[in-house]
Amino acid sequence: MQKMERYKKDFDAYLVEKIKTKEPRNLYDPIVYILGLGGKRIRPVLVLMAADICGGDYRKALDAALAIEVFHNFSLVHDDIMDDAPLRRGEETVHEKWDINTGILSGDAMLINAYQLFENYDGETFRELAKLFSKTAVEVCEGQQYDIDFEAREDVHIQEYLKMIEFKTAVLVGASLKMGAIVANASEECRNQIYEYGKLLGLAFQLQDDYLDVFGDPETFGKQVGGDIIENKKTFLYLTSKHKAGKKESLQLEHLYSINPKDTSGKVETVKNLFLSSGAAELTQLEIEKYTRMAFSVLEEMDIPEDKKAMLRLFGENLMQRQV
Repeated sequence: MQKMERYKKDFDAYLVEKIKTKEPRNLYDPIVYILGLGGKRIRPVLVLMAADICGGDYRKALDAALAIEVFHNFSLVHDDIMDDAPLRRGEETVHEKWDINTGILSGDAMLINAYQLFENYDGETFRELAKLFSKTAVEVCEGQQYDIDFEAREDVHIQEYLKMIEFKTAVLVGASLKMGAIVANASEECRNQIYEYGKLLGLAFQLQDDYLDVFGDPETFGKQVGGDIIENKKTFLYLTSKHKAGKKESLQLEHLYSINPKDTSGKVETVKNLFLSSGAAELTQLEIEKYTRMAFSVLEEMDIPEDKKAMLRLFGENLMQRQV
């Protein structure tokens, strides 16, 4: 874990050095603000870790790591606008602190800034990083659109939901690891394996995030607990509960997801209890464990030293035990 702390420390120092406010301040202050809120820095740490594990100098991957973090936060700024979310990492969201137009424009600038960071790499490395980034960015947008579409549909299937979170969340985790491998000039097989490991871990991560959104501690989670319920998001918890609950409970759940009361506390508590009584909460935890095991199976097949595998395995284990 000392290495992980070093990656994060070096990344945070690099972010402070590179991301500064300038004129027009109303464009750049929100960028400095959202990136300065911290967060787990999972994706940039994965870039640096993968570069190190694949035999490269992880410091050469700092620009790729920063690009991933800037892009991730761009997506959060726009997601928060679409979700009308009041909090991000326990603080006001950008559109709440400024306004919606500022949030949109600052987010756009962040996306462009992410691309600019790849210009610091030469030749084939630049081409491979940009190609992967473009593919991943489009998939993230597709995932977000699926998420929006599901809000208006009553016939969403669990497999459709899993595809949505694969695109919206998991592919970016996989891409983070693969970018580190690209900077380290790893073999094509190693790049593809580490991407698959990250994608599977990303699926487990998002399911864990959905679970914590309902059952997490408000003091540590950093976002509005029950936000997915308030927004009527058809998560794995909701879809599983609807499938497993009795007819009466299933209809009650559908009704609760069709209303938007001013006082949402009663709705959140009732839905939470339905998730528990239907067994959906327990089944979600089992699904998280399943994808984590699948990720570790891919890890075992990788042709890297055992101590490097141990680092990736420990990271995955810690990720699944998180409460934030």
